[in-house]
Amino acid sequence: MAAAIPASAIDISPEESRVVGSDRVLTVLIELANCPNGVTLDDMAKAIRSPKTTVHRALASLCRAGLANKDGRGHYILGDEFLRLAFSHHESRPDHVRVQPILRQLAEQYEETVHYAILDGPNIIYRAKVDPSSGSIRLTSTIGGRNPAHCTAIGKVLLSQRLATVGDVRDWIGSRILTRRTERTVTTAEELHRQLELVRERGYGIDDEENEQGVNCIALPYYLSSPQVASGAISISALTYRTPLHELVDDIATIRAIVEGRSDEDER
Repeated sequence: MAAAIPASAIDISPEESRVVGSDRVLTVLIELANCPNGVTLDDMAKAIRSPKTTVHRALASLCRAGLANKDGRGHYILGDEFLRLAFSHHESRPDHVRVQPILRQLAEQYEETVHYAILDGPNIIYRAKVDPSSGSIRLTSTIGGRNPAHCTAIGKVLLSQRLATVGDVRDWIGSRILTRRTERTVTTAEELHRQLELVRERGYGIDDEENEQGVNCIALPYYLSSPQVASGAISISALTYRTPLHELVDDIATIRAIVEGRSDEDER
């Protein structure tokens, strides 16, 4: 069962964190998204710490709108209408449409998973993903999924454009503790600042098994609407035994040419 959503996750003050009125319907909807196998009324009420009668009214509103359904076991799940709206919105986004051919080309050429993601506070959010057509082992990342920015290649690329000094990095971290995902994850402002300086010098970011053991990544910024500010970044996420990081780094000129829409001849 997923935990109740903390106030900090939706940027409201502690005084405003009590779920009231129409906010409860949104909180119930978000909680449903965390429960792909469904959730009972009792468990939902416990998760968001609200009376069953008011949670039942919120669920009834969602069901009337087609955003939730109740299955034969008495569990509530996200409705087909919600999924239709979500996928329709995703498919119509210009970044998803424009970046897809690039992801397909990279996935085909390197036979590894390729992502496009944006920065959202302390995390990156995957907006698009293409798996290689071959290979029995694939990554479990999902569109809409999140990962910490400080230990991902995409995150470091995007942070490098926003955090110029170690003071900026400290302000971005604030009172948070940087999660150590593997033994290689950086967890201090000073370490992260040094990594961001390297990204600025190189023009690309790397994740050397810092987010997940056995997986390394290389990422480049992607400029959708402004030539100065990246809208997101594109990464090749490779299994280390299949594609070592140094092979991706050695081929960075070709990767950059694909991301920027130029032919390999332009790099020679």
